Amino acid sequence: MKDVARCSFEEKNDLYHVEIPRLMLELSYNGTLYHGWQIQPEKPTVQGALETVLSRLNSNIPVAVVGCGRTDTGVHARQYFAHVDGFTGDTYQLVYKLNKMLPNDIVVHATARSSLHARFDAKRRTYRYYIRKTKDAFDYPFRWIMERPLNVELMNLACTFLLGKHDFASFAKHDSDVASTLCEIVEIGWEEDANEFIFTVSANRFLRNMVRALVGTLVDVGLEKIAPEEVRLILEKRDRCEASESVPAQGLFLWQVTY
Repeated sequence: MKDVARCSFEEKNDLYHVEIPRLMLELSYNGTLYHGWQIQPEKPTVQGALETVLSRLNSNIPVAVVGCGRTDTGVHARQYFAHVDGFTGDTYQLVYKLNKMLPNDIVVHATARSSLHARFDAKRRTYRYYIRKTKDAFDYPFRWIMERPLNVELMNLACTFLLGKHDFASFAKHDSDVASTLCEIVEIGWEEDANEFIFTVSANRFLRNMVRALVGTLVDVGLEKIAPEEVRLILEKRDRCEASESVPAQGLFLWQVTY
C-alpha cells in the first residue's frame, strides 16, 4: 500500500495470493454498540456493517469481509485491517464514500489493492487495556473504573512469567475453537500515570478472551490477592478455572497490527 502512509502493510506475493482483485482496508471502531467483529444472527457487528455498505458499493453484489482477528462484544479497535475479494466497484473516493455510509463509530482510514491476507499474514497484534482510577463522565465507555490502588511493581514482576512462548489454555475460554493454545508474547507490561493504569501486550496470536483474563489475573496480583510467582503455576495447570475472572470489555483496545 505504497500510496497510503498510515497503513503498516506492503504488497507482496505469498501463499495467500489470489487472482481475484483483493481490496485491503484499514479502519478503527468503537465497539460499544456491537456484538464483536464477527457476524452473528440478528445482532449488530462491525463485520456485518462493513459487508452491508461494501455490497451496496459493489452494485449490490454480496461481498465477504475477512478481518485480521476477532474482537469480543464491546471491545474497541484503534487499528484494524480487513480484506475483501471480488470487489469490482469504483474505488474512486472509496474512503469518503464508506465513511459517509457507515455509522459514525466505524471509520475507514485507507484502502488499497493488495495480495495480503488480513488474518494469516499478520505477524504481531498489540492490545491495550485501560483502568481509570476515578470515575469520569467522558472516559467511562473506554475505561474500566476501579478505585482501588494497584501495585504496579508486583504486576510487572508477574508479567515476566508470561513473556515468551507458552500454552495459554488457562487464559482462554473453554469453547475456543482453535487447534493450539500456544502463543508467543513478545512484549507485556504495565504503566501508571496520575489518572490510570495502562496494560500493553503484543503477541503473534491471541486466544479468545485471553487479554481480559490476563488483565484480571494481573489485577489480582496488583491487589496482592495472589503472589506474582503464582502466575507461572496458573500457566502450567492449563485450566481456565485457575486464572482470575475476566475484566470488562470496554477498557480493551486492539491497538496495532503489524504485517
